[in-house]
Amino acid sequence: MKKIFLKFALMTALTSVMFLSGCAKGGSGPCVTDCPAIVIEPDDISQAGLNVSIPLTVTFKYVSSSPVNWSITPSSCGSACGTLTNVTTTSATYVGPSTVPANPDFSIVATSQTDGSLSGSLALEITPVTAAVAPAAPNVGAGLTQQYTAVALPEQAPQTFTWSCMVNGTTACANFTPNATVSGEATYQATAGEECSSSGCITISATPTVDPTGCSSNPPVPCAPSQTTVIASRVPPGTYAFRFAGFDSNGRALAVAGTFTVATGGSISGTEDENQWNGSAFVTSTHAISGGSYTPLSGSNANSNNAGTLTLNTGVFPNTYNVVLDSAGDIQMIAVDGNGNSGSGVAEPAAVSKFVKEGAATYAFGLTGVDASNNRIGYVGILPTDGTSTVTGGLIDVNDNGSASNSVCGTAPCTVTGTYSYNSSTNQGQITLTSPKAMTFDFFVANGSSSASNPLTLYAISTDSNPAVLGTMVLQNAKQAPYTNATFKGTSVSELTGANNNVALILMTTFGDNGSGGVQGACPASNSGSLEGNFDQNNAGTILSVATFPSAAQTTNPYTYISTNGNTGRYIFCMLGNPNASTPVLPIPFVLYASGANSGFLLDQSSSSVMTGTMNVQTGPKANQGVFASSSAIGTYAVSTYSNSAPNDATCASTDSLLTGCTVIMNLLLTEPSPLVYDVTGTENPNNAVFNATYTVGGSGTGTFAPVPGGTPPATTPNYVLYGVTETTFFAIDVDTDKNGPVISPILYMAQ
Repeated sequence: MKKIFLKFALMTALTSVMFLSGCAKGGSGPCVTDCPAIVIEPDDISQAGLNVSIPLTVTFKYVSSSPVNWSITPSSCGSACGTLTNVTTTSATYVGPSTVPANPDFSIVATSQTDGSLSGSLALEITPVTAAVAPAAPNVGAGLTQQYTAVALPEQAPQTFTWSCMVNGTTACANFTPNATVSGEATYQATAGEECSSSGCITISATPTVDPTGCSSNPPVPCAPSQTTVIASRVPPGTYAFRFAGFDSNGRALAVAGTFTVATGGSISGTEDENQWNGSAFVTSTHAISGGSYTPLSGSNANSNNAGTLTLNTGVFPNTYNVVLDSAGDIQMIAVDGNGNSGSGVAEPAAVSKFVKEGAATYAFGLTGVDASNNRIGYVGILPTDGTSTVTGGLIDVNDNGSASNSVCGTAPCTVTGTYSYNSSTNQGQITLTSPKAMTFDFFVANGSSSASNPLTLYAISTDSNPAVLGTMVLQNAKQAPYTNATFKGTSVSELTGANNNVALILMTTFGDNGSGGVQGACPASNSGSLEGNFDQNNAGTILSVATFPSAAQTTNPYTYISTNGNTGRYIFCMLGNPNASTPVLPIPFVLYASGANSGFLLDQSSSSVMTGTMNVQTGPKANQGVFASSSAIGTYAVSTYSNSAPNDATCASTDSLLTGCTVIMNLLLTEPSPLVYDVTGTENPNNAVFNATYTVGGSGTGTFAPVPGGTPPATTPNYVLYGVTETTFFAIDVDTDKNGPVISPILYMAQ
């Protein structure tokens, strides 16, 4: 089994820098680099819980090991700051006090017995032990089962709990079951009579057994119970928009977009546009959704609240989907109609009233599909609307099978003009463009609002004889205008998919500057902003994992970006490329159209892979200075194929119990059964395979799922690398190379 290592953990790196950069006297003066140091492990913790034991060891850096003496400072704190037990010359166990002292800050010190000037220090703060329950605010369908997990904080605390489930704060839940073998896990099955008259009336709490009063002592980080709402159905009455992209049984591209309404009794009606090959061309046809249903798994199944089958009766395929739902009610879907169709999509509650209320607005868009020869094509651009019917002053870039000069756009970027209309009663609109050429698109309003954190989103599909494309339009944040280099100052996660199973994930920091350090050619050499980061790429089984870019050899940083076209939101980004090759590969130029700061739609400008995707601003937890913590990722996740660039092939053989390279959905439960040990269990469909792995998420938001040795099945759970957009939303790709040949991977999306 290949072992995947964490790319980097920010807090660990910072702690190491503190220890290694401290000066110790040498024969010729103060030490500057590679200084002798003692590091107390674990060195990435900052809090000590009441009554919690923490085993400690020492590591010597740039000096031979020697026995140490242990102490707690300040000495005046005495036992109020805890005690050291099991003391040896190389290790000790710290035990926290039973109450928080007046001054909770202290340090544990290890001093060399042979050189009294050499010591290491671990600064800690004494805090009550608290607990957080996830998911924090889910909807649970009546009769269905939801899994919950708890984590005790600080993470060194024993992960054992006393659970509670109350209705309106007064009545115990009828069907709530803590796991008898994993203390941090419990299940709740909603029953008749527990439907909430107000949101969040079911309170599910976990109290750490090591500190039963910690949750009531007003600690710095209070306990966080789950406030659950019981609803009649996980797909409640209302209007939804959906999109789906995949392949038919002959490997030809297939795209669907539409809208449906769920009535009070659960019946479904609506309309969809389907673009597929008719034997001589790709054509779009409109079909009425004359019926359908959502059927959850059996209520006795631990995943029943988050998984089921969605049927949309149209008389054509695909019409049946396996689906998983996150706590917000977003529906991830894959085709399972048995007609050779493969692909994935999403359905979301539609904000039907928001589009007409937005008035004049600009939308950034990204559309992907195929040309008449079934070659991959990508569109990105901006579409300004006047609030009535006119599109003017827009821009578009197109890559058709590696050519940026093509039948749609001759010289990029091309100007976009046209008209649009929208019918809120049917949740369907149309865009008719007159330049750069005559093109038509239908669109359906999905979710969102005018908020920068939740921008209005539309699903769009081509409806003419031009290349068949499908994608998303997102309301551009006007408050960020003008879109200069300085707008992109921060950290983002980008997901990219290209033809023939070429996928990549990028963690990137942009500095909002206007330097001149780029390289000549497609990537700008002046007035350019600089960027750095790391990425993982799986190009049809060829794995490239770059811990950091630029490399030390790239003394002039070629990874740059620049705002173009009057700062309207069009940028050129230069990224990917292998900086660690014997001759560093220059980064690949991408065009990006921004929907907001550090976010937007990406398109590679020149390769036949036609890599397309999104850049997403990474949001770390404010309470932890933006640093991701593994413990924050616990909970129940809906996981689905987000983007897949090739039809299912031999890698999808039935002998592969985890459908690597295929369209998949998963329900995964992330738990912490013991301090700093994390488990991932669940099922993967459509073949109901067992998923069994461990996980690590680092301070930077990158991490891994690694198979559990000896698990069931022991050899087929893939190694995934994870890139966190938030602490509970991730993109993932498979990074295996040793599973009977090349392993391809879709991009997966997982959300709590």
